[in-house]
Amino acid sequence: EKQFRDCFHRADRMKGVTGENLLVMLERRLDSMVYRMGFATSRTEARQLVRHGHLTVNGRKVNIPSYLVRPGDVVELREKSRKIARINEALDGVMRRGLPSWVELTRDAFQATVKTLPVREEMTTPSFQEHLIVELYSK
Repeated sequence: EKQFRDCFHRADRMKGVTGENLLVMLERRLDSMVYRMGFATSRTEARQLVRHGHLTVNGRKVNIPSYLVRPGDVVELREKSRKIARINEALDGVMRRGLPSWVELTRDAFQATVKTLPVREEMTTPSFQEHLIVELYSK
C-alpha cells in the first residue's frame, strides 16, 4: 500500500493526467516490462525472474522489480539464464500474443529495447476506471 501511494504521489507531481501517468509508471516497472517483453508468462513469474537476478538493464544486473525503465533501455537475459525452458516457452508464447509497439524484441539475443514510453491507448490492461483511484488517493 505504501509503495503504491508513493507511486501515486509521483504520478500526481508529473505533468499531464494523473491517472494516465500512474498507469504509465506501473507499465514502466521492470517486472511489468519483463512480462510485456515475453520473458515470463505472468507478472508474478516476471517478478521472480527479476528478484533472482536473471536480467540486466543496459548491461548492469538489476534485481529490483520496481525499477523504472526509460526509453532506450536495453533489458537482456543473462547468459546463464538463456537455457531455462520456462523462459523459452514464454518467448514462444509472446510471438503468438504479440508485442506492444513500444517494445522491440531481439529473440536471438534474448534482449528487448524500450523504444518509447507506453501510451494509455496502447495498454492492454483490463479496463478499469483510473479516475476512481485518483479520487481515493487525492484525499
